[in-house]
Amino acid sequence: MLVFVDDSGDAGFKLGKGSSEFFVISAVIFDDNLEAEKTAVAIKELRRELKFSDNVEFKFNGSRKDIRENFLSAINNFNFKVRSLVVDKKLIRSDELKNNKDSFYSYAIKMLLKYSNNSIINASIKIDGSGDRIFRKTFLSYLKKQLNSKQNKVIKCCKLVDSKNNVLVQMADMIAGSVRRSYDINKTDHKIYKGIIKKHIEDEWNFR
Repeated sequence: MLVFVDDSGDAGFKLGKGSSEFFVISAVIFDDNLEAEKTAVAIKELRRELKFSDNVEFKFNGSRKDIRENFLSAINNFNFKVRSLVVDKKLIRSDELKNNKDSFYSYAIKMLLKYSNNSIINASIKIDGSGDRIFRKTFLSYLKKQLNSKQNKVIKCCKLVDSKNNVLVQMADMIAGSVRRSYDINKTDHKIYKGIIKKHIEDEWNFR
């Protein structure tokens, strides 16, 4: 089992002053390695069709509407599942989560992976570790300690990867962005993107 994780929004709590109202973290789950490889090839082929450089990274933020739609349509016929955790930040009461971005992000990933209804078991997990989302080894140790037990092993191995070099982490970014956009009801395109991939969405958990 292969799992790719990325987020949309930010971990800040300056609501009304620049921080996003919602934070979404999504896991893209492949039960078959070959299917993951075929999906990755399709994404790379799309990049060529769009006449993008091989170094271009697909990211939901900053992409045009047609690029988002083309990307989601390109992956739609492959076999994968999506599980997302949606956090409405105004409902968070914990001072630790509000004031420590690393704690908030670590906790969100833990919750997403832990409460998967057994969809994520003994998985090889890759998490976006690019940009300012670079965590120390303590982060990975924290996840393994929290998620693995004698009775239940969620993580077989877990790595932080640079999304620039992994199109399936880019896929997780595009999907997380699509889910978060669906909550921006003032945006004219808020229903479009998640609608394209809705058959893959196994769970969308609104955290309380």
